[in-house]
Amino acid sequence: MNSMVKKARVLLTAYYAYMLEYRAELFLWALSGSLPLILMGVWTQAAQSGQFGLTAEDFARYFLTVFVVRQFTVVWVIYEFEKEVVEGKLSPRLLQPIDPVWHHVASHLSERLARLPFALVLVGMFFILYPQAAWIPNLSNILLFVVTVISAFILRFLIQYTFALLAFWTERANAIENFWFLFYLFFSGLIAPLDVFPENIRNLLLWTPFPYLIDFPASILIGLPVNILQGILVTLGWIALFFVINRWLWRQGLKQYSGMGA
Repeated sequence: MNSMVKKARVLLTAYYAYMLEYRAELFLWALSGSLPLILMGVWTQAAQSGQFGLTAEDFARYFLTVFVVRQFTVVWVIYEFEKEVVEGKLSPRLLQPIDPVWHHVASHLSERLARLPFALVLVGMFFILYPQAAWIPNLSNILLFVVTVISAFILRFLIQYTFALLAFWTERANAIENFWFLFYLFFSGLIAPLDVFPENIRNLLLWTPFPYLIDFPASILIGLPVNILQGILVTLGWIALFFVINRWLWRQGLKQYSGMGA
C-alpha cells in the first residue's frame, strides 16, 4: 500500500509540475470549454417565451453548472494513447512496473488541479455579470454533485480509453471518438437540458451513458428533479461494462502490438 501511495504521489507531482509550465494554455483550454456559456444566452432568451418548464435563471444556472462539469470531465487520452501506439512510444512504458493507463490518469487529474483557478475566475466573472442567477445549493446537492462529477469523469475516461485501445488495430482510432462525440454533443445535455426533450426520447436517453456525463450532475446541483437512484445505478452499470470491454481489448491489443514487433 505504501508503495502504491508513493507511486501515485510521484506521478501526480511530476504531471502537475508539467502542467504548470503551460499556464497560458490552460487558461485557453478553460476558455475553449465556454460553449455552454454561449448557449446559455440562447436558451435564456428562448425561456422568455414561456414555452419551456424552466425559467431564464434556471437555464443560466444549468449552463453555468454544465461549464463547471465540463472543466472536470474533459478527456483527451485517445489522442495521447494513439500517438504512443503508432509511434512505438508505448513500448518503454510496458517495461515499467505500473499499467501505462496510470500515466494518463495522473496527467488528467493534475490538469484538473492546474485548471481549477482559471475556472473559478470565469465562474466569478459570470456571477458579477449576471448576479440574478446566483444561488446557494444545499449541502446534500453539493455532495451528490461531487460524487456524480467523479463518476462522470470515470465513465468518460473509460469510454474514450476503450476507443483508444482500438489504435492497436487502426491508426485512426480518434475517428471513432469523433463520431461518438456527435451523440455526446446532443444527448449529454451540453446543447440543451434533457428537460426540454420530448418525454419518450428523454426516457430512452436515460438508459444510455450520455445524460450521466453532463445533464445528471448539473441537474442535481441546481435542484432539478432527477431519479438519483436510477442515475447512479445506470452510471455504475455503464462503468462496469466499459471496464470489462476495456480490459479485454487491452489484453488482445497487447498480443497485436507484440505481433507487430514493437
